[in-house]
Amino acid sequence: MLDREGFRPNVGIILLNQKNQVFWGKRIRTHSWQFPQGGIDRGETPEQAMYRELHEEVGLMPEHVAIVARTRDWLRYEVPDRYIRRDARGHYKGQKQIWYLLRLIGHDWNLNLRATNHPEFDAWRWNDYWVPLDVVVEFKRGVYEMALTELSRYLPRTDPRNRYLRGNLRHRDGADSGPVSSHMGLELPPGASFDPDPQTMATQSAPIQQRSGG
Repeated sequence: MLDREGFRPNVGIILLNQKNQVFWGKRIRTHSWQFPQGGIDRGETPEQAMYRELHEEVGLMPEHVAIVARTRDWLRYEVPDRYIRRDARGHYKGQKQIWYLLRLIGHDWNLNLRATNHPEFDAWRWNDYWVPLDVVVEFKRGVYEMALTELSRYLPRTDPRNRYLRGNLRHRDGADSGPVSSHMGLELPPGASFDPDPQTMATQSAPIQQRSGG
């Protein structure tokens, strides 16, 4: 479902814990990290799509979260041709997104990366609100910065350091993020959780193919 300009309607989710840290997921079998997101199906409202994607990608139900805020307008990013299927080139341009800021009112153990048979992530961690954009696929970075900036005004003021974190956003590229741990050939940042798919454990030692988009 595309609009007249070739953008697919989509929702993005920034999920907060009680420390104003955000859910940060590693895309399955890649080294890219991102927030949960997904397309809006025909007949769905953005809020309905958000709750569906929340369950499909991280296993949470509506009762596990509270909506804090959402972006006022659509935020758009264009997808480079090399990431677009040949049959979609010429009419598909990219994504337009409504971003939601949610607070987790459940528990960490309510999160489940294997809620469906088509998982999006194979690891996750709680990260500072101003996430390191250098590990986000390049064409999404601008939208991430716009969404984080717009929604930052609604952050619950539980940590006086939050106002100082924004200054680090543009200085994280290439910065040393500390020791990196490894599990089954996957490099994970400090504090990451690894949630392997038992059916693919036997193939985890094979070369990992990078993919982006989605």
